[in-house]
Amino acid sequence: MSSHASTGVSSLPPLTKGPHSKRLGMVALIATFGGLLFGYDTGVINGAIGPMREELGLSALGEGVIASSLVFAAAIGAVTGGPLSDRWGRRKTIILMSVLFFAGTIFCVAAPGTGTAAFVSLIVGRILLGLAVGAASSVVPIFLAEMAPYEIRGSLSGRNELMIVTGQLAAYVINAILGVTLGHVDGVWRIMLAVCAIPAICLFVGMMRVPESPRWLVDHGRTPEALAILKTVRSEDRATAELAQMQVIAQEDAALETTGWREVFQNKHLMRILLVGIGIGVVQQLTGINAIMYFGQNVLVESGFDSSAALIAQIGPGIIAVIGGIIALRMMDRFDRRKTFLTGLTLTTVSHVLIAVFANVFPVGNAARPYIILLMVIIFVGSMQTFLNVAVWVYISEIFPLRMRGFGSGVSIFFLWVVNGLLSLFFASLLEGLGLTGTFALFAVVGALSWLFVKFTVPETRGHTLEQLDEAVTTGAIYVVQKADEQK
Repeated sequence: MSSHASTGVSSLPPLTKGPHSKRLGMVALIATFGGLLFGYDTGVINGAIGPMREELGLSALGEGVIASSLVFAAAIGAVTGGPLSDRWGRRKTIILMSVLFFAGTIFCVAAPGTGTAAFVSLIVGRILLGLAVGAASSVVPIFLAEMAPYEIRGSLSGRNELMIVTGQLAAYVINAILGVTLGHVDGVWRIMLAVCAIPAICLFVGMMRVPESPRWLVDHGRTPEALAILKTVRSEDRATAELAQMQVIAQEDAALETTGWREVFQNKHLMRILLVGIGIGVVQQLTGINAIMYFGQNVLVESGFDSSAALIAQIGPGIIAVIGGIIALRMMDRFDRRKTFLTGLTLTTVSHVLIAVFANVFPVGNAARPYIILLMVIIFVGSMQTFLNVAVWVYISEIFPLRMRGFGSGVSIFFLWVVNGLLSLFFASLLEGLGLTGTFALFAVVGALSWLFVKFTVPETRGHTLEQLDEAVTTGAIYVVQKADEQK
């Protein structure tokens, strides 16, 4: 990697504790309410779709459309949210997301009666929620990465993924409580969905008091504002030193416009890093993690649980997801991203193999079958959350140069959400057609191919400032370093 003096890390004063570090933690907490909303809105459908189906008389296709409409809309939100944040600012874009979260919730909860009107209202609400979820998945990690010192960028940016799985766990717990206590009441699914309004309001109010990204401000010529904000989240000497680095990169990029498709296609280094970003997002989804997080109840019913027991059992994977996320945050600043990816893909692929084998060894009707499959699912989710989910979101938020960060992350996450949507739309049919054994054997094959992709194409990013990564990606030096490391 380039050792350009102006962007070297050795010139930066060390991090110190104080009011500024607490302020940075509070800023991160408020921003990650976007992740909490992301998690709740994607997880709540797991338990809400059953009573929704009964009350509204939904067909299997109708269920699929309601479940996947959020996910496909999230793809649009991701690809538009990044560029919007480049032009409008990270903070304002997150505030807009909070409004969409609230509006989407209202459309879903207020869906009138039954029939076409209710279905249309639900779809409109799910699309609004999806746009917000997609924008959150793109913009919040960028905001956190740009606010964080490079030494703790992994753990600070990774807090968003922890909040996502916390939101999913909250959805599973609330679904189970409401399903057991109020399952006989018409409209219980409306209560499940309505809970989302609370964190949406908190996000809106909180972001009103959160500053803009200093890196975005420097890139837009607002250097005094950037320095004033940096001094609230860094010690004064560290803030001044970081600002100097940001100015160097901003000056180098001043002659360049914000990078879009045309500029990326004309630059082999930028095109390569975009393909890496797309690939790592697709790899994450092809593990099947969100098929489990959205349709885990279906998998557990297929394994032998009744529907009520499966609703409660789904809390197990939700708990292990949060535990895995906490462990991942502790690991992010200590272990290389590539090694983390490879370890995670090894463990998830082995988990897929074990699910396929045990589903075949223990036939339907065997009393041990549902509990063994549940244990394997928990191991899979734990491996995924510990080694892949947090790392992937952090990686996408940090790998792109500043002038294409919103565009690059948006496009990468767009493809992530498209694959997510396709799995959401067809997973139930896949499970019905191939069974547990065939479905997870297929995931295992894809996992092995994903491991090879990471091994031979994904460069390392840990331990370098965003300014260093900007320069190394733009010049192609990041790949030279990777090749040299592999030859050692």
